[in-house]
Order: sequence, then C-alpha cells, then structure tokens
Amino acid sequence: MNCRDIFERGIKFHHYCNTAYPLRATSLKQYELHDEDAISRLVKSNIEAQKEICLYVHIPFCQSRCKFCEYVVLNERPDEETQDTYVRYLLKEICLYKEIIRDKPVVGYDLGGGTPAFLSEKNLSLITESIKQFNLHDGMYLSVETTPVIAAKDVEKMKAIKALGYNRISMGFQTVSEKLLESLGREGSKSIYEKAVDNIRAAGFDRLNIDLMYGFLNQSDEDFANTIKYTIALKPEFITLYRNRYKGTTLEAESQGVTLYKVNRQYDIAYRLLNEAGYVANNGKNTFSKIPGDLGTSSYLTKRVIDATSYVGFGLGAQSFVGNYLAYNLGCADHKTEKYYEHLDRGVLPINDIADMPIEEVRAKALSVMFYFGFISLSAYKRRFGEDFTEVYKEQIEFLKKNYLMEFTDPDTFMLTDYGAAHLYGIIPLFYSQRSIVEMFTMSDRILNDKKGEKIYLEKYDRKKYDAPSVAVDLVILNRDKSKVLLINRADHPFVNKLALPGGFYVPSDPTVEAAASRELMEETSVSLDITNENLVKITSTQNRDPRGWVISVAYKVVIDENDCKPLANSDALYANWVSLESLKQDSMAFDHYDILSYALRC
Repeated sequence: MNCRDIFERGIKFHHYCNTAYPLRATSLKQYELHDEDAISRLVKSNIEAQKEICLYVHIPFCQSRCKFCEYVVLNERPDEETQDTYVRYLLKEICLYKEIIRDKPVVGYDLGGGTPAFLSEKNLSLITESIKQFNLHDGMYLSVETTPVIAAKDVEKMKAIKALGYNRISMGFQTVSEKLLESLGREGSKSIYEKAVDNIRAAGFDRLNIDLMYGFLNQSDEDFANTIKYTIALKPEFITLYRNRYKGTTLEAESQGVTLYKVNRQYDIAYRLLNEAGYVANNGKNTFSKIPGDLGTSSYLTKRVIDATSYVGFGLGAQSFVGNYLAYNLGCADHKTEKYYEHLDRGVLPINDIADMPIEEVRAKALSVMFYFGFISLSAYKRRFGEDFTEVYKEQIEFLKKNYLMEFTDPDTFMLTDYGAAHLYGIIPLFYSQRSIVEMFTMSDRILNDKKGEKIYLEKYDRKKYDAPSVAVDLVILNRDKSKVLLINRADHPFVNKLALPGGFYVPSDPTVEAAASRELMEETSVSLDITNENLVKITSTQNRDPRGWVISVAYKVVIDENDCKPLANSDALYANWVSLESLKQDSMAFDHYDILSYALRC
C-alpha cells in the first residue's frame, strides 16, 4: 500500500489511529509468550540491556468510573481494607522488579491512575518510600495525580503529598460544563475547582497541570471555549488537552458521530486562546506551558516521548514497554485483582500479556508515542534503535514533506506543520508495521459506517442552539409595459402603513422556496403560475434588514396582465393595488423592498 492510501485511511479511522499502539489488545498475539520462565528471562534480559529506565505506579481506584475512561479502574468504590490490600501487593511487585532493575538510573516516575490521591496518606507514603529505594535521577519531577474533589476537600492530604517529595501535580477538570460533567458520570463545579487550586497552592505546589478534554459528541464549541478561558483564569503553570479517544470506553458507540473536523476545530479554539494567554506548545503538542523552557510534562512522560526511554509499569493492568517487549499486567482485561494477587503470592511477575516484538513493531510503538509531542528527534531515534531515521523511513519522509505535513525545523527535528497537526491521525499510521497497516484497513472496513455516524450525530443535534434565519419570498409583480408594480399596504408592525412587495414566509408545507412563491402569487393576485429559478431576482441575507430578526429574502420577478389579476389583501395588508413606478420613493416602502425593486428593474 502506498503512503497516500495509508494516510487517507488513517484520517477516516481517526478515533483509533492515535498515539496509543497497537490498535487492539489482541493485535500482538502472534508474538506473545506464555511460559512463566520464558517471560521472566525476557523481562530480565531487556531491563538489564537498558542504560536508564522510567517507572510508573498505577492506582486503580476512583470515586466513580467516568464514562470516558479507558484505563484500568475498579468498578466499585473500594473501602479502606481493599486499598490496604492492594498497596501491600503493589509493594510486592515493586520488590520483584527492584531485584531486576537494581541500581539502574531512573529518569522518570509518575504516580497515576485512576486517582492516586484517593489513597490514605499512609499508603501514599508506603508507595513513595518503596520507589525512593531505586536510583532516582537528581532534578526530575516526581509527578502525582489528584481529582478536584479530593484536592478541594482535603488540603492536609495535598500538603502530605508535597512533603513526600512530589513536585508536580496534575488534576483533571475535563470541562466546566456541569451538564456535560453529569452526562459523563463525573462530579465537578467551579466552586470545587477554585477551592482545589487554592488548596494545591497552599500545599506549596508551583508546578500545577490541569487536564481538559475535548471531542465529545455533546460538547459544543462554546462550552469548550468557556472551559479554556475559565482554566486560564486559574493560572496553572500547565494546561493539557486530551482528545476523547472513545476506544475501550462506555462512550465508544458515539464515536462515529464525532468528525475529525469537530476535533480539529476545538483544538484550534484552544490553541488560539492558550497562545493569547501566554501558554506555549509546538504544533501537535497537547501540553501547553507558561514557564519558558519547560515542556510542561512530567519527567516520566518527557523521557518516554522524546527519547523513547523504556518504562516499567507497576500495578493492576499497568503497561510496560522495555527494549523489545510490550507487557500488560493482570487485570488489564477484567479489572479484577484476584489473579494479580495470586501471582504475587507465588513470587511471579503478575503479567497477563507480554509480546516479544520484532523490530518493526518496536519502532511503530515508539514512534506512535513520539507523536504525542508532535515531533521526532533523529538523535533520540538513533540512540534507541542504532539506525538512521531518514534511511529507514525515506518514502514516508518524502511524502510528508511533499504534502506540507512535516518539515525539518533543524537537522535533528522532524516536526509537524500546522497543516500536519490537523492531519496527525493520517500521519501516525505511516509508521505502523506492515501487519498493523493491514489490521487498520481490516478494522476500518468493518467498523466505519458514515450513515451510522450521521444518525448518531443527528440524534444529538439541537438546531435550537443555533441562530437560524427565517426565509421569506418577496414578489416583484410588474404589469405588461412595466410601468406599474403590485404593492400592499402593511396592516401590522413592523413598518405599519408602509408599502411593501407582496410575499410571505416559506413554511414547512412548501416543498420548495419556488413553490412558496407560486403559492403567495396565487394568494395575492389569483394568478396561477409556476415560478422557477429563472424568475429569481435576488437573495438578500443581511441580518438587520428585518427588525423582527434574521430574515433572508428570496425575491422573484413576474410580469402579468393587469386584467388577469385580482389584487387581494391578506391578513397582514390593508389593501393591495397597482402603483406607478414613477410615483415611488424609497422612504415610502418597508424593509429594503425599494432596493429589491430597483435591482429587479435593472435585471
């Protein structure tokens, strides 16, 4: 398949062709290992081959599961005993990996979820102290996540988290539209958000990131813009935009009702507002920073994205990508802890799926993640793979440059253009493995259905939210020698007692605007005539032409015999008469009908 075909299919399949790779949980089944001894050897050999590594700890607890969530979160709110048990086993897993990682430099660490701040201060301390047994790199950010509700209610917990050494905190607002929050199964309000920020500042954090989401079926551009403006006013150091990815969520059925046009339009709204407020990000990057020189992301994410640094994930369902293997812990599919605990009781790594990938799959995974920042570092690629990016992907680079999608901003950086950022989901698949490209075409042939997407979209579409105009037909009715025009004298406001062209509003019972004009002609003159597009004179759409609101005028010209005409005054007219054109003055006519008449006479 050529680059053009792959690019265009990725654009159409944009809900799936994102920075998350592979496309499905079962995509790499042919490369999976199942023997516990073979798995242990693969993990050990790949970790030992790394010069440095990142760590991630996953907490699968939340107040409730949000409908947009694609991550491993327990469906029921856990009690204290459940949390204590989970942390006890989590520490066992960390100890197993500590024996393998030993003193290897750790250059990034995130405590994420779920909601890490859901845990007690004691459990947070136990986890953090276990991580500090590793060889943590000086100066990196220890990053943690909270929710606005927890931050707003428990300032002491925020202070405790800061005292543990976390120097970057991330909090998801997602939206300030309470109606949208309710539909997503999430709690939030402006009062909660403001209190949360106050408490985080009181705890001493000077690196606050706020996550916002866009691309929901029920999210208007206005709602999203208001969310951006509100968040800017709270003055976080960083703002991260997450597109709702739908895949693996309870909202997945709505995905085809959301077009790429809407997604890009909302990103553009945010990009403009954030830039105007001093928040900076390069093309295609979703985290915007107000601190010069600071990318705004955690050390863990920064190293993963730019340098493709290997990472080990601890916890239920956590993902690891180390060297040539991609693994998911037990619980990734069923969100249950039993098997995870059972493996750890036996002293076995709690891995559910692990794939020993060929190099083309490893490249595809690493490059998909790199696009999270909107560029590829050639030197980082060379360090990771020991080969020249421009040689391996010569055809893709030529296509991207030729079509103004990416460019070399310096000898080491291949970056998205503005145009490319809007077409990211067609660019990423160009770096897929051949197996994954075939999978993308097969999946999209099965899933994509434009009619289904249109049906979903229209079910949620509310035309009352938009300022739609009314449509009126106006008739310029002239006698045979074109010396007279048929006019009515208006009986009602606006322009009461003024002369006006005969006509009326286009109504649902009219099959076409031309049919409405024919109907009005019959009502005003008793003349039956099929008005067609050939009778069209002018369409006037100026919004202030009618003081009652936005009314578009579609004017038609007809010439009839005075003797065949029986002028009739309808309910909105005092009378209807033929009027000499020579006697007419502009101020004697209602609306802009004098201008319409003058234009008709010139045609």
